[in-house]
Amino acid sequence: MNSYKITVLPGDGIGPEVVTEALKILYAAGEKFGFSIETEEALIGGAAIDAAGVPLPETTVEKCRRADAVFLGSIGGPKWENLPHHQKPEQGLLEIRKALNAFANLRPAKVWDALVSASTLKPEVVKGVDILIVRELTGGIYFGKPAGIKIRDGHKIGFNTMIYQEGEIERIAGVAFEMARLRNHRVTSVEKANVLDVSQLWREVVTRVSADYRDVELSHLYVDNAAMQLIRNPKQFDVIVTGNLFGDILSDEASMLTGSLGMLPSASVGGDVGLFEPVHGSAPDIAGKNRANPLAAIATAAMMLRYGLQENQAAAAIENAIEKVLTDGCRTADISESGATVLSTSEMGDRVAAALE
Repeated sequence: MNSYKITVLPGDGIGPEVVTEALKILYAAGEKFGFSIETEEALIGGAAIDAAGVPLPETTVEKCRRADAVFLGSIGGPKWENLPHHQKPEQGLLEIRKALNAFANLRPAKVWDALVSASTLKPEVVKGVDILIVRELTGGIYFGKPAGIKIRDGHKIGFNTMIYQEGEIERIAGVAFEMARLRNHRVTSVEKANVLDVSQLWREVVTRVSADYRDVELSHLYVDNAAMQLIRNPKQFDVIVTGNLFGDILSDEASMLTGSLGMLPSASVGGDVGLFEPVHGSAPDIAGKNRANPLAAIATAAMMLRYGLQENQAAAAIENAIEKVLTDGCRTADISESGATVLSTSEMGDRVAAALE
C-alpha cells in the first residue's frame, strides 16, 4: 500500500472548514483505492502572524519540504490588511511558492454540466469546456529588473522589465506538454511575438521543446486573440501555456467561464513538492458559519492526487463524485438555484464522500 505524507496549511477564514472536507474525501479515496494519507498541520498567513509574528515560519517551510505534497486552505483577511506590505499574510504564499520552487501554476477551468446555467455565457458556448492554463509563476514582468518609480526630466515615471531566460521557458513548456499528455494532447502557447522581443524568444523555445513531444499538437496565439477566443469558442482549448502576466489575466478570465470561483482548484508545481490550493479567498464574512463551498477544495484534492501523487484513478473518482452530487441537485449557498437542495459545508462534504463510496 502506498502511503503519502501531506503537510496541511489550513490558513485563514474559511480555510480550515474547506480543508476539513477535502481531507474527509482524501481519506475516503485512500480506503477505496488502497493508499493511506498521513497529515501534519503547519501555520501560514494570518494564523502564522498571530502565533509566530511572521506569515511563513521556518518550521512550516521545513514541514512542507519533507512532505509528498502540500495542501493549503486560504490566506488573508481584514484583520491583517493594515500591516506593512512585506508582513501581510499573502507574503506567506509567495514565500512558500519560492521555497518549493513552484514555478508552474496549473489553473483548470472546467464547466460542470450541472452548472452550465451559472455561467454568464450561452450554454452552447460553455457546455463541455475543460481547459488547463499552465502559467509561469516565478519569472516575467513581476520579477524582472530593473523596476521602480523614478523622477526623469522632472516627471515621475514607473517601469518594469519583462524578462525570461531560455531555461525558464523550457521548463514551463515541458510542464505544459506533460500535462497535455494526460489530457487531450493539445497545447496552445500564448505570447505577443509580433510586438515583444521576449515573446519572440518564448515562441522560439516552446517550438523547440515541442520537438520532444511529437504526440502533442502545438499552436500559437497572440495574447489579445487568445483573450477573445476564450470567450468566443473556449472549447477549442485543451492546455494553454503562457508567461506570468498573461497567465494571471487569462486564468481569471477563464475562471469566469465556470460561473463561480467557489468551484475552482489550482496547483503550483515544478519542484520536488507541489502546493495545492483552491482559487477562492478566505471569505471572512462567512468563516465559521458552515456556509462555505468546499467543492473547490475537494477538486483541489483530486488535483493533488493526479499531479502530485500520481493516483489518477482516485482523482477521477473524486471528480465523478462531485459531478454526481451536482447532478443530484445539491448546492451550497453560493451556487444555489431554484429547486436545489442547499447544503452546509460539512453536508456537502458528506454527500461527496457518500458518492465516492
